[in-house]
Order: sequence, then structure tokens, then C-alpha cells
Amino acid sequence: MSTYATIIEGTMKRKREPTTPGEILREEFLVPLGMTQKELADHIGCDVKVINRLVNGRTSVSAEMALRLGATFRTSPEFWLNAQKAVDLFRAEVEVSDLPPPVLKAS
Repeated sequence: MSTYATIIEGTMKRKREPTTPGEILREEFLVPLGMTQKELADHIGCDVKVINRLVNGRTSVSAEMALRLGATFRTSPEFWLNAQKAVDLFRAEVEVSDLPPPVLKAS
């Protein structure tokens, strides 16, 4: 078993938080392109505060934002939503410690 994840009752339990969509946006798109948050906000038609909150991890990627980022950077909206989902599930696993037992057994 890898040091990155362990199997716990059929699910993967990650040991480190996944990279946030905002960090991906900053490190893989804005910095290499030399694009400012303001330039991106103007390009996609939103307030720079929205981009700033996303880049700084203070807000999540919405379906609408995933569409806009996907169109802008030639990625799929699912790329952005999957990155957000990974972060959300990791954080929920940290918060929720008392899960109910399964109702059905695997066949």
C-alpha cells in the first residue's frame, strides 16, 4: 500500500490535502502565462475579488466558474469540479469521524 493513501472500508483515505483549484489556477495557469488576477477577472467577466478568493482558498469553484475557467484555459469544466470535489471530500473526511455502518453488504 502506498504512503499516499490507505484503504479504509473500501474507500481511499488520503494523508495530505489535495491541491486546491485556486492553487492549480495560480501555479499552472496564471503564473506561467504572466496573467494577473485582474486580467483573468476581466477576461471571464467577473469581479477580481472572486478570482482572489478562489486563488487564496477562501471560496470554492462553482459549476459556472468551472465552465468559464474551462473555456478560458481549454480544459474541461470537470477538471475544475473534480479538483474541488477532491478537496471537499478530504476536508469532510477530516471533519466527519462517526460514519454510519453500511446497510447493504457487498455481493
